Amino acid sequence: MACIYPSDSQEPELLYPYILDNIKSFLEGETDWIANAANAAATIGFLLHDLNWVGFYLKRDNVLKLGPFWGKPAVTTIQIGNGVCGTSAETGKTINVKDVHQFPGHIACDLFSNSELVIPLFKGGQLLGVLDIDSPEIGRFNEVDQKYLEEIALYLAETIQWPQ
Repeated sequence: MACIYPSDSQEPELLYPYILDNIKSFLEGETDWIANAANAAATIGFLLHDLNWVGFYLKRDNVLKLGPFWGKPAVTTIQIGNGVCGTSAETGKTINVKDVHQFPGHIACDLFSNSELVIPLFKGGQLLGVLDIDSPEIGRFNEVDQKYLEEIALYLAETIQWPQ
């Protein structure tokens, strides 16, 4: 496995496939879910601009528990249905919040986060958890970001050997 270094391009059609290729290179031949999830979070956090947190909350005993992440320390337990992550887990839908301060019940993990994109992770029809991505910029995530990050999340959900 070779490390691939970031490109100077911020064009989504070039950048997102580049990010996915990097993630694939880290996952190739590795079966440890913690190592794979940690490298995936770090790759997204490092290669995308204007992010301050990327990580996984995994469903355990009907709550979301903090998993591997890139960024500052975070809330360790989120109830299904609470905050952006819990709402995404409950509805099974991606939630793109332009301004987290306007989201009812937002759970503030980092005072510098202003927008958030949360993508539910499913494997075999079962909810694994969510991929949570935060930015200090209001309105950071557009429809193009969402589309590509959903593709990356789908790849991660299907490829990583998540714990049962």
